[in-house]
Amino acid sequence: MNTSTIALTANLQQVHGKIAEIQRTLASMHYLCSGTLLKRTKLCGNPGCRCASDPAARHGPYYEWSYLKAGKLRHRTLTPAQAKLMRLAIANYRKTKKLLRAWEAHTQRLIELNAPK
Repeated sequence: MNTSTIALTANLQQVHGKIAEIQRTLASMHYLCSGTLLKRTKLCGNPGCRCASDPAARHGPYYEWSYLKAGKLRHRTLTPAQAKLMRLAIANYRKTKKLLRAWEAHTQRLIELNAPK
């Protein structure tokens, strides 16, 4: 084997290793969801309630998940337990998009290494 063949083999192994790591990371994710999670407090509208005069006394917190479905923005109220899982799912979704972009870049590198011009 000459030096260029050894270097090519090392580069191929390195790229394959990076792709395998991306695949392991993706396989370990159990929750995946797009959207935005908001934590809200609300005024009840009763002028005699403490929430009308004291922002710290507002009702809540309420968790609201906003997402697109069929091109329309949807909203759904979640329990605190659901919100905790949704926060993880949204973070996983964003990480997945980043990992897929990296996988695409590594694939392009593999193609360049396997079939040079």
